[in-house]
Amino acid sequence: MIYIVLNAVPIAVATGCGLTAGLLMRWLLGRMGGASTGTALTPGVIIAIVLAQAWLCAILAGALILAPSEAGAWTMAIGSAVVIWIGFVVPATIVNHTQRGLSAGAMTTDSLSWLAIMVVQAIVLKSIGLVPPPTP
Repeated sequence: MIYIVLNAVPIAVATGCGLTAGLLMRWLLGRMGGASTGTALTPGVIIAIVLAQAWLCAILAGALILAPSEAGAWTMAIGSAVVIWIGFVVPATIVNHTQRGLSAGAMTTDSLSWLAIMVVQAIVLKSIGLVPPPTP
């Protein structure tokens, strides 16, 4: 996991951009009326959101470092975000929303918000560049 330390700046910047995208989605949903924007942003909630997005961004950075370059750098960057989103985020969102009895609309909105966040993070990570870990 040394790659996280080596790429702390790109991960931090991409996390901030992801947080901004998430807040923008939250604001837009609130402006559309009728869409629940969720829990109030208390300090504890903000810390949980920042840590969760930073961890997801670090995992995405690792995927980008390991991604093969045959398909092209940008295809792999966006593709990695989409694969992680559809492979992990969407199923987790479906399980959580189903268990809580939330609507399919809320499930779709939250899933698409996460897709936007992850694509923004992938673009930022790829734009800044990532340092692979040293080989032994």
